[in-house]
Amino acid sequence: MKKIISILTLFFIGLISAQKNADLIIQNAKIYTVNQNFDIAEAMAISNGKIVAVGKNDEILKKFKSKNIQNLYGKTVFPGFIDAHCHFTGFATDQWKCELWGTKSWDEIVAKISEYAKTAPKEWLYGRSWDQNDWAIKEFPTKEKLDELFPNRPVYLKRIDGHAAIANQKALDIAGINLNTKIGGGEIEQKNGKLTGILVDNAMLLVEKFIPEIDDKMAIQYFEDLQKTCFSYGLTSLHDCGITEHTFGLLEKAQTQNVLKMKIFALLEDNPNYYDKWIKKGRFTNKNITFGGFKVYSDGALGSRGACLLHDYSDKKGWRGFLLSDQKHFENLAKLLIKSNLQMCTHAIGDSANRTILKIYGDVLGVKNDRRWRIEHAQIVDKNDFDLFGKYSIIPSVQPTHATSDMYWAEDRLGKERLKYSYAYEDLLKQNGWLPLGTDFPVEEINPIKTFFAAVARKDAKNFPINGFQKENALTREQALRGMTIWAAKAAFQENELGSLEVGKSADFVVLNQDLMKVEENKILESKVLETFSNGRKVY
Repeated sequence: MKKIISILTLFFIGLISAQKNADLIIQNAKIYTVNQNFDIAEAMAISNGKIVAVGKNDEILKKFKSKNIQNLYGKTVFPGFIDAHCHFTGFATDQWKCELWGTKSWDEIVAKISEYAKTAPKEWLYGRSWDQNDWAIKEFPTKEKLDELFPNRPVYLKRIDGHAAIANQKALDIAGINLNTKIGGGEIEQKNGKLTGILVDNAMLLVEKFIPEIDDKMAIQYFEDLQKTCFSYGLTSLHDCGITEHTFGLLEKAQTQNVLKMKIFALLEDNPNYYDKWIKKGRFTNKNITFGGFKVYSDGALGSRGACLLHDYSDKKGWRGFLLSDQKHFENLAKLLIKSNLQMCTHAIGDSANRTILKIYGDVLGVKNDRRWRIEHAQIVDKNDFDLFGKYSIIPSVQPTHATSDMYWAEDRLGKERLKYSYAYEDLLKQNGWLPLGTDFPVEEINPIKTFFAAVARKDAKNFPINGFQKENALTREQALRGMTIWAAKAAFQENELGSLEVGKSADFVVLNQDLMKVEENKILESKVLETFSNGRKVY
């Protein structure tokens, strides 16, 4: 009997000693791996920030031991969410500005700016995120009230899409803007022989170059503050679109100071002074920060009628918007970048802008390829141009909440026929078989659950419209989840490191209060992030 006990004891000792140590074990969970087969697991083991095993509870616990075993009691786990198009650093450093999101009238904005002026940290009164489409009178405001209230203090209020703004006379004077000022790729609005204060696209730059930047120390603090918010929504990685090289340096500095833990794929702004230097550097990764290419603007936004259309706006005859640069500029940049390992990622909203960029990309790329050059937004595409995405392996990078924000007024701008080929995410997905999703925050809200809901239900947070907006272009739940994880990673050539819960990949994952894949559609927005892990460490 003693011999049997000794043998059993030795067996169990041997079993325990054969177990490998793990820093963290997650067990009793419903883990959506988002691997190729969309497998669901129960447990995973994590060491040194990487996933070392995924499988059933008994398998993982048999192979691994840990001082940190977390029992999730059946809760749902997803890969960390990835925002494939946002403005992280831009939004972070906007925090000193007056928030105008959700204002319902010009009078309300004027009242908010008047109150803000009492404690504003700078001489400039800078506001952000108004939208005239939310007002009873859906027209651009004019500057008279701002001139009256602030005759000696510059005021600059940017529209929600970042493609239009209103400036008071003091700001226009500082910028040297008058009735004779001309600007390519933009508009300085005049009515009855007077400046209204409205500046669209490139005209905004005339004023913005005079607005002082915040200091670097404050910028890094704002990065940390916004990072906390992003982690609270389950974001573990994001694509920061169109930043300056100075901002890129600040991200690296924030990382060195151990402030920045978010994984950031950075696209530099379209600045000719950057081309030689950064093309020579090529794509590179510094821990959590990757430089991968350039973000280029071909046109403006639909809401401010700066999107470049093939035919007139339905609500503004004789007006088709405009390209922000001469077509030759985009052609020359494409010819430069094709010789590098960098991505060209071009903002295109209108059908004319999309056609222009698709053809320029096509001329340079020539055939199917794996360069993963992107068109950001791809909102309005002519029905005859969809196949160009597939023909040249061009990746549309889209933001589902744009559809549910714009649906209230998009038909006014486009008419019914063009609207059918707008925000057509399922049609775009078919071209290459995958589709990265983002938010474009702060144009839309950060919350990726709203991205998921808008993609699958084609409704906004008010559950409107009841039957969904152009529901034929809804994504399935699996497609939407892939778009926010593995396909978003793929859009940055990061699918081997991020985007799914597989052995060897970063242990970036979120724990939710309910199963996004199974919950009733009208309950999706009740989904809450309980915990967020980045590199195997709890960050929320």
